[in-house]
Amino acid sequence: MRRPTPDTPMKIGTRGSPLALIQANEARMRLADAFRLPSEAFEVVVIKTSGDRVIDRPLKEIGGKGLFTREIEEALSAGEIDLAVHSMKDMPTLQPEGLLLDTYLPRADERDAFIALDGGTLDDLAQGATVGTSSLRRRAQLLNRRPDLQVVEFRGNVQTRLRKLEDGVADATFLAMAGLDRLGNDDIPRNPVPPETMLPAVAQGAIGVERRMDDDRAAEMLAAIHDGQTGTRLAAERAFLATLDGSCETPIAALATLDGDRLTLRGEILKTDGSEALSDLIEGLAADGPELGRTLARSLLDRAGPGFFDWKTG
Repeated sequence: MRRPTPDTPMKIGTRGSPLALIQANEARMRLADAFRLPSEAFEVVVIKTSGDRVIDRPLKEIGGKGLFTREIEEALSAGEIDLAVHSMKDMPTLQPEGLLLDTYLPRADERDAFIALDGGTLDDLAQGATVGTSSLRRRAQLLNRRPDLQVVEFRGNVQTRLRKLEDGVADATFLAMAGLDRLGNDDIPRNPVPPETMLPAVAQGAIGVERRMDDDRAAEMLAAIHDGQTGTRLAAERAFLATLDGSCETPIAALATLDGDRLTLRGEILKTDGSEALSDLIEGLAADGPELGRTLARSLLDRAGPGFFDWKTG
């Protein structure tokens, strides 16, 4: 295998946000350590995505999850970069032809973090309080639990969202615990939300590394840093999502956990206005994770009946 060198580095594509750069550099250091190479043998290449450029409109209005990946994947397909590092909760369930996503770094805390400047919890919110979020899942879960709340659109990085809280745009917001932990934002008042209260997004807390399908060198190198347990969990969760035809316009949540060779998958679907939520769990062999995900999704769809996702019917 021809190994990368500082003169001919392997190029790792990523978004340019502070969190995305941390994630790309984690992949970079894991590769360097696995092959005893200098970090300079890997070059982090920042690629601006449509999702980063347009921050004043809901994702569903401008194209959904692919807005955070499209330009990066185009660069990967064109050979301008060798690898692409993604937050897995941003990833569509299907990759462009010729690309493969089969490498995952160890998953971090998958829970949501409730953020209020006074350090309070979700249960502390006053009647009629305003919560900011850009996530249809979180919006639907909130309104299902607390229909008295007002929910407003909230996008931007951590500091942008905190400024909006300081300016009184909202009383509270949500971020991913994994992102806060990776950024080292220990000073931000946060309360982890148990999955029993708010089931997280599919693949939340996980980092994926994408490659070209015909790139044998990348395949061999990535195999050395792949975390099998994360891969097993995400295979179940993403099969659940794919069967539901999930997108940024569908409030869907799922979380797989492992106990030895056994896997438990919890899933939830909600009406976009939070008026109804259906949830269930399924257990089985971890090796059967994808089929468990598909079975759970079909079960919830059968219970939901036609028109449950009102976005489909207008």
